Amino acid sequence: MRVTFVLPGSGHLPVGGFKVVYEYANRLTARGHPVTVVHTAQFDRDASASARLKTRVRFVQRRWDRSYRPAWFPLNPEVTLLWRASPAVSGVPDADVVVATAWQTAEWVADYPSQKGRKFYLVQHHETWSGPETRVNATFRLGLRNLAVAHWLQEVVRAQGADADYLPNGLDLAAFGTDIPPMVRGPHAMMLYHDAAWKGSADGLAALDQVKADFPDLRATLFGTPAAPAGLPDWIRYQRKPPPTVLRRLYNESAVFLATSWTEGWGLPGCEALLCGCALAATDVGGHREFARHGETALLSPPKDPAALARNVTRLLRDSTLRLHLAEQGRAYVQRFTWERATERLEQILTKGE
Repeated sequence: MRVTFVLPGSGHLPVGGFKVVYEYANRLTARGHPVTVVHTAQFDRDASASARLKTRVRFVQRRWDRSYRPAWFPLNPEVTLLWRASPAVSGVPDADVVVATAWQTAEWVADYPSQKGRKFYLVQHHETWSGPETRVNATFRLGLRNLAVAHWLQEVVRAQGADADYLPNGLDLAAFGTDIPPMVRGPHAMMLYHDAAWKGSADGLAALDQVKADFPDLRATLFGTPAAPAGLPDWIRYQRKPPPTVLRRLYNESAVFLATSWTEGWGLPGCEALLCGCALAATDVGGHREFARHGETALLSPPKDPAALARNVTRLLRDSTLRLHLAEQGRAYVQRFTWERATERLEQILTKGE
């Protein structure tokens, strides 16, 4: 079975949704399926002329230096990577299956002829933060077979009069694990930093400031792909683009992980933190509810509420019995999300009807 994934952009920066596609590409290839991943420079059909020109320049630059390739992810060399100016059909190989991976690429894939393959749409978020809601919602009704990574996304698709198969993500249980016993960890917190407002990083920083008032010894680690936020106090360190081995160490140094998004497709960093023995303080949003159950595997608080988030972090740091219980229950829960299970499910869906 020849499989094509169409991505909205270059793979030069770590992105959770791209990582999911690369994992599937590797694992489907290992199962004997030829896989092509098409990276596209200009993927918005309604982009302005100036945006198109800027993208064209970047397309040429990345084609020349090959920086569209994901140096941060170990792709199987048998996976074919293509860099295209757009998702236009002329740059996409014939295949048995073609998978859109974002609302913009879904608009293109819907118009592909049958020789490009049976059409699927991997729905990883309700992407209204990157496009008009009516246009995003319309992509669920294009006739592609929708695959939702979370139950809440399944409901979003159904609310638009379409349907979606449930296809939860997997976790790399070999890459992330508990090396430092949680009971010996001090008052150390960790969170993802992102410059998109809906990721809630500002809320997380405000919460950490409040927790610091009760725990003068509190230390915190932020990680992410942007440059470090300005004005960080000396008790907060920032690690930019840490490789998986470093990220695992950072998780293992932390007692509590803050997942701060106002909305989230699935919440990969929170899962990785749980695998590494952190207790989780998360916002109560759809993507986190796939694995975060209040009082069972995490403590949840409303999004955009730094004070409530701070109270949960303080509670976990004060009550070591609760922290250790939630860390252990959370770690056990997320181990059900294996890439082997996810890939087998995807393979079944893609081959159905052959």
